[in-house]
Amino acid sequence: MARIPRKFIKNPEAAYHIISRTALPGHNVLGPSDKDHLLHLFRWLSKVFFVEVYGFCIMGNHFHLLCRMLPPDSFADEEVIERIKLYYGDRRKITLTPDRIPYFRKRFSDLSRFVQEIKQRFSRWYNKIHDRKGYFWSDRFKSVIIEKGEALLNCLAYIDLNPVRAGIVEKPEHYRWCSLGYHLGTGNADGFLSTNLGVAEFTSKGYQERLKMYREFLYGKGGIGDRRGLKEAEVYRQRIRFFSEGLVIGTEKFVKEALVELREKLGLKRRRRKVSSINPLVYLIVC
Repeated sequence: MARIPRKFIKNPEAAYHIISRTALPGHNVLGPSDKDHLLHLFRWLSKVFFVEVYGFCIMGNHFHLLCRMLPPDSFADEEVIERIKLYYGDRRKITLTPDRIPYFRKRFSDLSRFVQEIKQRFSRWYNKIHDRKGYFWSDRFKSVIIEKGEALLNCLAYIDLNPVRAGIVEKPEHYRWCSLGYHLGTGNADGFLSTNLGVAEFTSKGYQERLKMYREFLYGKGGIGDRRGLKEAEVYRQRIRFFSEGLVIGTEKFVKEALVELREKLGLKRRRRKVSSINPLVYLIVC
């Protein structure tokens, strides 16, 4: 059977919730040093590829990554060359002729290639460190299209609440392998994570104010510090299917435009897809 094309669209406001799981049995395949190395790959490759990373969470047997690919034409040739040098380092001498710049420009703007680099490099490292052979990742990564703004903010909160849902920590900032833990633990070292979520209330604020507002939003969604059993908090304490298995999440206009673009790629015109409301601002295509 031919593989289904990836769910990517051209809209520059489209971000992607990436999920990938290991093929190894158990819930704690990844130890602290393994998670540290995977995070290192996230950070390093995000400097190579034209990507804006909003959040992440590395659990014991899978990871979440929330990001957006940036328009490749917005980067000058000099920037492309610097990223090529960073990618290869000193291990390989590269002769950069003018015709090679377009090749790397396209390569560094490819989300599939970005995730593939992370997974392949980590798999080789893990097998070497743990003296094993064979597959590490179970299958191709999942991707859900997320519109910048309210949908992106809600998806980021869902991702950061993973260690709370799993009962590992009471507060997400106590888990250093998630976005909020990284922000508060490192001060967002090297500017790895973007806080430009496209939410109007955040736009005019500085980094610390944005972080404070996001933390308050996250606490509300997760019912952290509130034992009254809020209905919304109870929902976010559970695994929400549409954030991990939906097709497109965003405003009604964004979702319907994405559906038009995806029809040819995924053959959606042959099957009915229902556009449902999560709340008055956020819609999704139900698979």
